[in-house]
Amino acid sequence: MGDTDARHQRPAGSPAASVVHRLHECGQTLATVESLTGGLLAAAIVEIAGVSSIYRGGLVVYATELKAVLAGVPENLLAARGPVDPDVAVALAEGGRQRCGADWGLAATGVAGPEPQDGKPVGLVYVAVAGPTGSDVRRLDLDGGRDHIRSAAVIEALRLLAEHIPVTDDAGVADPAGAGRR
Repeated sequence: MGDTDARHQRPAGSPAASVVHRLHECGQTLATVESLTGGLLAAAIVEIAGVSSIYRGGLVVYATELKAVLAGVPENLLAARGPVDPDVAVALAEGGRQRCGADWGLAATGVAGPEPQDGKPVGLVYVAVAGPTGSDVRRLDLDGGRDHIRSAAVIEALRLLAEHIPVTDDAGVADPAGAGRR
């Protein structure tokens, strides 16, 4: 991936290849739910050879109502806070995980621009992960143009997931606490 992250730096190696390899090692699966990235996250994942053993599928829910209808985000949460919200991001990740029958759900929602949305500034992005050990969300305040915001959101979502995948030892045994993390 030739794109840059939130700090405008090129990641060393492929963040997608890293998570695909690690999920394969621990025998776990992944689903994605995307709004502002519009399929870029899924595309980054499926370009990795061997991905079919871990990637279940994904949802692109650009329209707010589809976040509820397809991804299962509570309508009252969307009505109260709008689509660009940390709890919405977590609900997207959990909804994708459940609806696609995956161990992990990875989601991205935010404002890519060029205009603010519902009072939220351009570059405000939430990425979230939901998995066997719970969920986590990260706020990103990205700058740059629309293309950079979208590609940086993909990289940062993959990094968030990588922080939560269990590390396996040399025998392939998962260490969910990450005690053996290198």
